[in-house]
Amino acid sequence: MENKQTASYISTGKGLLALSPIVVFLLLYVAVSVIIGDFYKMPLSIAFIIASMWALLFTPKKKITERIEIFSKGAANSNVLYMIWIFFLAGAFSALAKGIGAIDATVNLALASLPSSFLVPGLFITACFISMSIGTSVGTIVALTPFACQLAQSTGVDTAFLVSVVLGGSFFGDNLSFISDTTIASTRSQKVKMNDKFKTNLWIALPAAIATLGIYIFTGDIQHTAHAPITTASWWNVTPYLIVIVSAMMGINVLVVLTMGIISCIAIALCGLADASLIDMCGYMGGGIKDMSDLIIVTLLAAGLLGVISHNGGVKYIIQVLTHRINSCRGAQAVVATLVSLVNLCTANNTIAIITVGDIAHKISQQFQLDGRKVASLLDTCSCIIQSLIPYGAQSLMAAGLAHLSPVAFLPYLYYTWALSVMVIISIAFNLPRRKV
Repeated sequence: MENKQTASYISTGKGLLALSPIVVFLLLYVAVSVIIGDFYKMPLSIAFIIASMWALLFTPKKKITERIEIFSKGAANSNVLYMIWIFFLAGAFSALAKGIGAIDATVNLALASLPSSFLVPGLFITACFISMSIGTSVGTIVALTPFACQLAQSTGVDTAFLVSVVLGGSFFGDNLSFISDTTIASTRSQKVKMNDKFKTNLWIALPAAIATLGIYIFTGDIQHTAHAPITTASWWNVTPYLIVIVSAMMGINVLVVLTMGIISCIAIALCGLADASLIDMCGYMGGGIKDMSDLIIVTLLAAGLLGVISHNGGVKYIIQVLTHRINSCRGAQAVVATLVSLVNLCTANNTIAIITVGDIAHKISQQFQLDGRKVASLLDTCSCIIQSLIPYGAQSLMAAGLAHLSPVAFLPYLYYTWALSVMVIISIAFNLPRRKV
């Protein structure tokens, strides 16, 4: 009863009302998609607009201008705007690289150099390696998605499948990287060493990655037609893409990486190694940025909506409900996993989700004498799982924008994410890993 008298207590009615915009969004998207008979035709932007109107309508004790200001502050979050600048440059680079033939040349080189049975596994391993090296899934997606799209076009393989391979590898590396924001946030919140968390996390992530790689090896044999001959010009055209990949692996800021890629594309064309004038290149970049407009709009709408939900107490209510009744070590682990997952669902940012619930997870860990390394791993892994599944996450939106697909198109092909989800459930149910690592 004392808790109910505190200002921080969120009543059930208020909490459910605060979370209702997410339910409205999901029900609207699913219902309309079922009626239409196509999950890819329902615009995410329309679903978010209606859900946002619902959220603003039920924001209590605020004038309409104040409600809009709350929404605008959520959309104007510095992390959101940073992602939008990446979207701009990624769209420009992708279109420019395709226009001057850089992506075609890179795909032809891959087709000429690698056996068809290794293209899909190789793409997954490359995504894992780059993401672990640079500590960000977004940078990996920016670097590899254009390649995956062109590879799909050259071989006739489903584009959504190959882009999903990139997404899976990107989240594997992001989850385990020592320099990832999620790793830093989870280890600091649980007061454990990064290498200890890495060893524990590896017991969960590696079996999922091996299972996924096995699927790609046995089912990913790409039958492709004869590739174009590799010429001197082709080698030069590969340069912008190599610059992007290598500089990304060096840990250079993704905005700088994309700018370097754009400059190298322009330099190659001006040197006469690509059939494109300066006006053509400006047109390519303008078209690429325009193609990202839907993605940018959805990102702003989602961020604004989630800002309103957080302001109305939705995140606090989730934490309040889940931490109310815990009666076992396994239950405590399940609560930590569920807690960070639901908060990530409401914030669409895995780092923010970990920071939000980190202290509470640490208290639960101390109360039930949980292994801090396991708790840190659950925070990082579960947030990555949700981040890869939500259609309004930055990674899915980025990949969808570059591939000109709906974010929902990737869901059936996210083999690594689904395998990782199974491993998390197993690790909690059987309290693994048990041995000291």
